[in-house]
Amino acid sequence: MSGVKTFSNETSERYALALFELANENSEVEVIEKNIILILEVFNQNLEFVNFLKNPTHKLEVQSKVFAEICKVMNLSKTFNNFLQLTIKKRRIYFIDKILKKFIKLSSRSKGKIDATLVSSKNLSQEERDNISQEISQAIKSNIDFAFKTDKNLISGTKIQVGSLLIDTSVSNKLKRLKQSMIEN
Repeated sequence: MSGVKTFSNETSERYALALFELANENSEVEVIEKNIILILEVFNQNLEFVNFLKNPTHKLEVQSKVFAEICKVMNLSKTFNNFLQLTIKKRRIYFIDKILKKFIKLSSRSKGKIDATLVSSKNLSQEERDNISQEISQAIKSNIDFAFKTDKNLISGTKIQVGSLLIDTSVSNKLKRLKQSMIEN
C-alpha cells in the first residue's frame, strides 16, 4: 500500500518540489523552511484553522485574504505567501499540510540528512539516543534525523528503519521467525 501513488501524494510531491526549486533559485530555502515550521505549528495547535482550510464551501477570496493576513502578521516571505496564494487559487490548499511536510523532507535531503525511525522496547535516555544516532550516522556517512518511538510489544531489542533498510533485533521478531521455521518443518 505504501508504494501506491494517490492523487494527494502525487500532487503534494509536485507542489513541494516546485516550492523547493523556487526557494532554491531565490536562495530562500532556510527562510521558507522556517516559515513552514511556523505554519505547521499553527496547524497543530488550531483545529478550527485546519477545518477552515479544508472546507470546500469557503470562497477562494476569503481563504486568500485570511492567508494574506496571516503572512503579514507572521512576517512570512513573499515567495511563500505567493505560493500559498497559488495553492488556494488552484484549489490545492486542502493538501497544504502534506505539501509543507514534503518540502521539509526535500530540504533535509538536500542538506544530506536522512530520516530514520528507531523503535525500542523501552524508553531511551537522551544520551542513548544521541549515541545511537551518532554511531549510525558515522557508519553510513550521512547525517540522520531519528524519530524515536517506544513499543512494549517488541519485548526486548530495537527496530531501526533507514529508508527502505530495516534492521529488526527485537525478541518478538526472533520469536516470529522461529514460529515460521517450525511451521515450515
